[in-house]
Amino acid sequence: MPRMPRTATKTDTPPDDLRQVGDELADATVAALFDRGEVGRFNTLMRYVSTAGAPLPDGLPDVAREYLRVTSAPPDWVDWDEMERARLFFIDNNVHISTALSFAAMPACYLVPPVAKLLSASHALRYPSKRMAETGQFTVYLMRPDAFEAGSRFVPAAQKVRLLHASIRHHLLRENRWDTAALGTPICQEDMIGGQMFFSLLVLDSLHRLGIHMSAEGAQAYFYAWRVVGAMLGVDQDAAPQDLDEARRFLDRYLVRHMGPTEEGAHLMRQLIDLYEEVVPGTFFDPVVSALVRHLVGDTCADWLRVPRTPWDTVVKAVPHLLGVLEGIEDRSPLGAWALDRLGHLTTVLELSSLTRGRVMHYAIPEQLRKEYGIANTTPRNRRWTPPASTVPS
Repeated sequence: MPRMPRTATKTDTPPDDLRQVGDELADATVAALFDRGEVGRFNTLMRYVSTAGAPLPDGLPDVAREYLRVTSAPPDWVDWDEMERARLFFIDNNVHISTALSFAAMPACYLVPPVAKLLSASHALRYPSKRMAETGQFTVYLMRPDAFEAGSRFVPAAQKVRLLHASIRHHLLRENRWDTAALGTPICQEDMIGGQMFFSLLVLDSLHRLGIHMSAEGAQAYFYAWRVVGAMLGVDQDAAPQDLDEARRFLDRYLVRHMGPTEEGAHLMRQLIDLYEEVVPGTFFDPVVSALVRHLVGDTCADWLRVPRTPWDTVVKAVPHLLGVLEGIEDRSPLGAWALDRLGHLTTVLELSSLTRGRVMHYAIPEQLRKEYGIANTTPRNRRWTPPASTVPS
């Protein structure tokens, strides 16, 4: 896999420096829209911009038009063969990836106090179904064959998410509702890189914990795809990890620096559990939700998030054995592989449909924040991937 040129790595850049930096391009765009009173008009017109290459509507503010022009293409260093390998990896593991995103990556965000405080600040994020629907829809858009072609929905979604992040920074800083000295810039580069690691390396870690057999090539490709996503969301890839070993070092240091219990994190986790229990039919299997979160994030983190202990905690540990049986069927039978891939696709679509209720999610710039806020993979299964070893002493 080719490495993008750079002069420094995340391990070379002091973390405290990365806590002071946001996203210059998106921040300047949002500031101009608010200063000129054009946010409402921008949001209204952008509802009609949902596919790449579509003509921009008349009346779109000039500053927004220029931002959309500059961010309309992926980075010029993208390796398209590697992106295709990532797409095939996603097709082969879509249900498992959705599980890891839902039950590990999202809870991990709540374990980082600045992130948990920030997620509690937005009106939209009071409703976890909306955030999960946006995340799921964003990932599905990314892994489509035409994700970066005219007519696709991924690029406009990335452009809007980047502005959403900038708008939250704008509100918190303008209204003095964020302790910059203690927490750094809201949605700073360190936290954005952390999010990129949660949705890439932590997902791969969770798949490994579930007993999923992954090729080294597939895991590397999936990580690479999220580097491309990070670049399109304003993450400085000169400062971010560029391979899985660097990612492990960053993620270990990031979690040691920041991870801990908060009221906001526990509240967000309770909302998320309630959401998942609503999606699961009936009530008999509701405890599986908490048990799966606990299995993937570990007991210490689960206790910090006040994830209930249930009799299912032991049962969930048998999941890797069940998945191993299914993978055996997939490996031995082309028909079985096709059937499981289709089942995985349908499961992901149904899960997303239950969250979106059949609607396309729009990523609008919030005009205010909560007032009560105080602070079929064709790669053979040889070279099975195993996570890079932890850099934190036991």
